[in-house]
Amino acid sequence: MTHDFRKTPAAAGIIEKLRRARLMGSAALAFLAITASETLAEGTLRIGMTASDIPLTTGQTDQGGEGQRFMGYTLYNALIEWDLSSADKPSTLIPSLATSWSVDPVDKTKWTFKLRDGVKFHDGSAFDAASVVWNLDKILVPDSPQFDKRQSAQGKSRIPAVASYKVIDPLTVEIVTKTPDATLPYQLSWILMSSPANWEAQGKSWDAVAQKPSGTGPWKLENGFTPRERAELTPNKDYWDKARVPKLDKLVLVPLPEPNTRVAALRSGQVDWIEAPAPDSVKSLKDAGFDIVTNSYPHNWTWHLSRVEGSPWNDVRVRKAANLAVDREGINELLGGLSVPAQGYLPPGHQWFGNPTFKLEYNIEEAKKLMAEAGYGPDKPINTKVVISSSGSGQMLPLAMNEYIQQTLAEIGINVEYEVADWNTVINIWRAGAKDPSAKGATAVNYSYFIQDPFTALIRQSQCNLAPPNGTNWGYYCDPEMDALFAEVRNTFDAAEQDKVLRKIHEKYVNEALFLMVTHDVNPRAMSKKVKGFVQAQNWFQDFSPVTVDP
Repeated sequence: MTHDFRKTPAAAGIIEKLRRARLMGSAALAFLAITASETLAEGTLRIGMTASDIPLTTGQTDQGGEGQRFMGYTLYNALIEWDLSSADKPSTLIPSLATSWSVDPVDKTKWTFKLRDGVKFHDGSAFDAASVVWNLDKILVPDSPQFDKRQSAQGKSRIPAVASYKVIDPLTVEIVTKTPDATLPYQLSWILMSSPANWEAQGKSWDAVAQKPSGTGPWKLENGFTPRERAELTPNKDYWDKARVPKLDKLVLVPLPEPNTRVAALRSGQVDWIEAPAPDSVKSLKDAGFDIVTNSYPHNWTWHLSRVEGSPWNDVRVRKAANLAVDREGINELLGGLSVPAQGYLPPGHQWFGNPTFKLEYNIEEAKKLMAEAGYGPDKPINTKVVISSSGSGQMLPLAMNEYIQQTLAEIGINVEYEVADWNTVINIWRAGAKDPSAKGATAVNYSYFIQDPFTALIRQSQCNLAPPNGTNWGYYCDPEMDALFAEVRNTFDAAEQDKVLRKIHEKYVNEALFLMVTHDVNPRAMSKKVKGFVQAQNWFQDFSPVTVDP
């Protein structure tokens, strides 16, 4: 089917709003002119983020994947990280603060991690096994002196497998899982190590640490930051990985949540690089000499559906009808082609895609038939509420995209009211769950998921016992058959065999329409031609160490 999205009634109002917003973007530059008025060094890279605030700086970041990208793997390291060196192949896990890890061949709940020798935190103190235990306690043990509620909120749900841990020797840590769990290395890639000595030096106050953090990463935050305005990172010249000592003099992060404001800031020279440019600006940016960099990466853009009592999404016919009423090609046109329309929860061609029988086509008539079978339609509509963001990490153009979906769902008898919040608030609502008062009765939350590993992609959204407060199964979905497949993944330590199980899981995700599956981002960035050396990895995270900026 050929679409001319811009000629459809649903599109006209949306596109006009985008154009008006673009014209308004220059008003926000007054703020940028103040924050960027000083003379910048020739090796300074200024990035306009989609976040509305500076991500949490103490270790476990907030602001979703963007927070981890800009304030996580810059200031800090995890035991295990992602290889971000290639644009041509999917990222894999690599050693970081742990040089190796292994599971006991007899007792597969016991893991041994050998740590890197000679690593120093930014404050000069040594990283060792005791540091690992201290950092795990700060997010998992509420009565530990260093426990931090904010970091725990970000990190605890990342590592539900962990049962216990201990120091074996100064460079060896043992971690025991609750049951055998082959996904533990992926889980630990999210857990960042901050300095125990610095926490002591800052009066045992995480608020003080926020202004003077100390990690082991390639960048430092030496001069604090200004909330909602800017943060300046400088190179860690003593970084343990000499090949990744940053080449820049300074990396400046500027929160700019509105896409057209980001574009205006790039055009005016206030920043050198922006995340997620407004799609209707891409051609003119190219014509003006800016580079547009894209790449596939593990992303999806969904509505996570509530399965609590009374939710309309408990009926599979309604879930399938909604999926058939999404014009994914039209949304791709709205996004200027900067997306991959969904054929499932995972991107087309993914190694875990399998062969689902339910096809995500745009078929309004079939959607109406399913709604009628469920007892609904335009004359007897479902009225419901969905939580969405105004911007954010991986959220693309959430207001325009959701307005378009709202109009097409109304055609089949699903009337949607939106509860709009900033991205960090949406993340907090998502963590709290559909039953929490913060959801305000919503039956879905629009969320962009990091789908890079089995746990983060599939398990943590849908396992019965990972409903809040134990995890991020926002909708309280629970199916013993799915849980059995998850258990099989955890007990399958051979990658090829594990892939077979993951294909079955994805087929179930699609065939039962567990989410409203809309699209996949291509991670667009726009930047000045002065920016050199950037390799856009197929990953939510990126390495800024090799980047330089011409004078």
